[in-house]
Amino acid sequence: MDIKENDSKLFTPGPLTTSLTVKEAMLHDLGSRDTIFLNIIAHIRGKLLELADVSADEHAAVLVQGSGTYAVEATFSTTIPHQGAKVLIIENGAYGQRMTKICRILNIPHDVISFHETERVQVDLVANKLQSNHYTHVAIIHCETSSGILNPIEEIGQLVYDHGTTKGSTVYIVDSMSAFGAIPVSLRNGHITYIISSANKCIEGVPGFAFVIGKKQHLLTCQGQARSLVLDLYDQYTYMEQSKQFRFTPPTHTILAFKRALDELDQEGGVHGRAKRYEANNKLIREKMKTLGFIELIKPEYQTYIITSYYYPSAPFNFQTFYNKLSEKHQLIYPGKTTETDCFRIGNIGRLFENDMATLAECIKEVCEEMNIELPLTNNTKQ
Repeated sequence: MDIKENDSKLFTPGPLTTSLTVKEAMLHDLGSRDTIFLNIIAHIRGKLLELADVSADEHAAVLVQGSGTYAVEATFSTTIPHQGAKVLIIENGAYGQRMTKICRILNIPHDVISFHETERVQVDLVANKLQSNHYTHVAIIHCETSSGILNPIEEIGQLVYDHGTTKGSTVYIVDSMSAFGAIPVSLRNGHITYIISSANKCIEGVPGFAFVIGKKQHLLTCQGQARSLVLDLYDQYTYMEQSKQFRFTPPTHTILAFKRALDELDQEGGVHGRAKRYEANNKLIREKMKTLGFIELIKPEYQTYIITSYYYPSAPFNFQTFYNKLSEKHQLIYPGKTTETDCFRIGNIGRLFENDMATLAECIKEVCEEMNIELPLTNNTKQ
C-alpha cells in the first residue's frame, strides 16, 4: 500500500495531525533502561501533575501502554474492590456506555444513569440518584467524544464529595480523554480521585500510551485488586516509583514524541493558549458550516471547542461518498458515533489552525457540489 506523499489533515477526535517536530522527535532509538529515557519519563509524569493542578506530594501520574480505553479499564480493574463496591456510571454517549461494558465484563456491580446522546448530564438528576443510593465509585466522561458535549464535571464532583461525606468515602473517576490539555481542569476543585487521558489527544502527541493521574493515598490501598496482570494500575505505579521504568516494554518513540508535544504546549501558552487556538478553529468552522446550511447536532449551550457534530443533509446523501471525496482532497473527518442519529464529526484539535478550517469548509462546499447537493442546505429539516 502506498502512503500519500502529503499527509492529510485530520479533523478527527484522535489520532490527530501532529507537528513536524513531534514526528521528528521519534527519529531516535533509546533503550528502556537508558538514563536519558528514564529522565524523560520522570519529566512527563511531573508535567502531567502540573496540568492537573496537583503536586507530587499527594498525587501521581501513571503511564499505561495502549490506547485511552486501556487506561480506563486499568482504573476500573484496579481501584474497585472485589467485594462491597458499587459504581454509578453517568453516561450520555458511546464512551460512557463503554464504561458500562467494562463493568459488565469485569463483573463489577454498577448502576447507570443515562442521558440522551444530544443532552448534557443534568446535575439535579444525578443528585437525586446519589441521595437514594450508596455508591463507592462514580464515573463520568468529561467531553463525550461521540458528540462533543461538555459535561459539568466539577458540579458532579461536588455532589460526589458530599455523597462521600454523608455515606462513606466515594471515589470519583473522570475520563477526560478528549479534553485534558485543552480544557482547564483542577483535580482539587473537582474533587477528582482519578482522571484519565491519552497521549494522542489535546497534548498533540502520537498514539501509544495513556495516563492516569490519581490520589496516591487511594491508589496505595489497591494492591491485589486488579483483575488483570497487564492492566494493574497499582503495580504499574509502584514499579515506576521504584525503578523509574515501565513493567513491560515501553512505547519509547511515543514517549519521545510526547515529551516534545509537552514542550510545544508550554510554548503555546499552556492549556489556556491551546484552548484559544482550538476556540478560534471551532468558531470559524461553525460559522462556515452554518453558511453552507449544515445543522449542528448539539445545542450551542452544550458545545465545546473540541468536536462539532453535524446532521447529514437531507436525502439522498451517502456519507461514504462524502468521506471519500474529502479524503481525495486530503481532508479527513469522522462519522458520528451516536446510536440514533445520522451525523458526522469535525474535530478542531491537533496541529490545526484557522486556515486549515477554512480549507476544510471550502472542500466540503466543493464536494457537495460534486455530489449535486444544493447549497445552502435550506431543505434540511433537523433542528
